Amino acid sequence: MAETAAYPAVISTTALFLTGALVMRGAGCTINDLWDRNLDPHVARTRLRPIARRAITPQQAIVFLGGQLTTGLAVLLSLPFECFWYATPSLIFVALYPLAKRVTYYPQFVLGLTFSWGAMLGFPALGIDLFTDQAALTAAACLYASNVAWTVLYDMIYAHMDIKDDVKVGIKSIALKHEKETKVVLSGLAVVQLGLLSATGVAAGLGPVFFIGSCGGAALTLGTMIRQVRLKDVKNCWWWFVNGAWYTGGAISLGLAGEYVAHLLGWYDDDERTSVGHFSLSSPIINSLSVR
Repeated sequence: MAETAAYPAVISTTALFLTGALVMRGAGCTINDLWDRNLDPHVARTRLRPIARRAITPQQAIVFLGGQLTTGLAVLLSLPFECFWYATPSLIFVALYPLAKRVTYYPQFVLGLTFSWGAMLGFPALGIDLFTDQAALTAAACLYASNVAWTVLYDMIYAHMDIKDDVKVGIKSIALKHEKETKVVLSGLAVVQLGLLSATGVAAGLGPVFFIGSCGGAALTLGTMIRQVRLKDVKNCWWWFVNGAWYTGGAISLGLAGEYVAHLLGWYDDDERTSVGHFSLSSPIINSLSVR
């Protein structure tokens, strides 16, 4: 029987993940703004960004990026060394996203691959080797794919704010490609996200707290957002983009936290506990969500 990770390790690792997520998300934004410095001045929402309005030079932005990447590396090196190898592929996705907007209508998918990579790090961060634990690998893969679908979903709403300007400057997006059937696509993405999130729980051997709190809460918040968002209203899209991410992410995280506490306090009977490699997964899954 595998032991549930001790809460000091979970708290400290989660704090590192939150710090790393903020720093590396900022680095991604800097890279994006450098790529788009000649496009952003022509888009209403982005024309006041520092590089676009020439408040700083590209050279200054590169120096700032160096500081961000150095800080991110320091956070990464604070985790078990195995995480270094798991994290390396994410740098490729960070660099490719701005390019994807120029060559495909589905750059949100690349963004999802980038922002969701923490799902692959939460497990080794708490000592679970994905190469030797098949159940952990399955749970990590399902969680990662679920987060990718979620990212595409909420960023599709975000992209609706820029459709008119994107057409003018030649930027591609999933919102532009599927403008007339957006809510159908959003609903499909929600189904995929929830299905994969449920599969994560099954693979990890999680209990009812997760399925009711995380899966049920995500279904409620996603359904409400898709029903209520007014895609032609820029301000409404922005409101749901910001708050919808918090509502859904909050529901998933609270369900996972509740599941971890339930295991920690022994609320589940022995026959409800899972085999070696499954029971310990509730805590690394919480860490993987902190990237959001």
